[in-house]
Amino acid sequence: MGSEADNFSAGANLFMVVVAAQQGMWDQLDGAIRRLQGLNMRMRYSPKPVVVAPAGLALGGGCEITMHGSRVVAAAETYIGLVELGAGVIPAGAGTKEYMRRIINPAARVESAETFPFIQKAFLQIGQAKVAVSAEEARGMGILGPQDRVIINRDHLLTEAKKEALHMAASGYRPPAPELIYAPGRDMYGAMKIGAWAFKEGNYITEYDSHIASKLAYVMAGGDLSKPTWVSEQYILDLEREAFLSLCGEEKTQARMWSILQTGKPLRN
Repeated sequence: MGSEADNFSAGANLFMVVVAAQQGMWDQLDGAIRRLQGLNMRMRYSPKPVVVAPAGLALGGGCEITMHGSRVVAAAETYIGLVELGAGVIPAGAGTKEYMRRIINPAARVESAETFPFIQKAFLQIGQAKVAVSAEEARGMGILGPQDRVIINRDHLLTEAKKEALHMAASGYRPPAPELIYAPGRDMYGAMKIGAWAFKEGNYITEYDSHIASKLAYVMAGGDLSKPTWVSEQYILDLEREAFLSLCGEEKTQARMWSILQTGKPLRN
């Protein structure tokens, strides 16, 4: 999956989202999110390898699609990340779930390991709408994996991606087994909320930024779980979607979306 255009994807159609929200078209919005989640999960568990070839901008939904491929062959000059917080929402196309799976899960499987630094890393990367300015930086952020490839010459990108897909198929590719997600529960939810509050009190983020961060923390904690629990991917996907729809109904989120559409810049309201 790739493109010869300058950019792979600049994210979701914000105009469609904000108009649907303002007109109360919640069933349509819910359906659109479910379709993106479904697309990404089908790619992840496809019996045939799906190679994603991002270049240029791969933001928001473009980043989520990239992370759900069987393999990534990325142009070195790829600007990629989950930027939804700038539009007043959280990643809901399986992006939050995937950050949890990639960054938090490995630590949670180690007996007696301290998971907080990894939860904090995922929380801050999403909460600060962090964008990797190169494919190699994306690898350090967990967006690209150790087996993913980086191509210096953009002209060779799609050719190399096709070669990778054919090689994987010929080598007897098998999709990964379904994986549970580590949800740290209520205590970690409180810790993340305190972190967001401290950022707000230090004037690093606005009060509404803190509100969005609390929604993100609720999803990453696994909701109102009383203790750390391993949950299904679908469980986190449902929390993602509910948080996204809830935020779309808020005037300040809608104002952020219109600001990006009209000025190209996020609104710090």
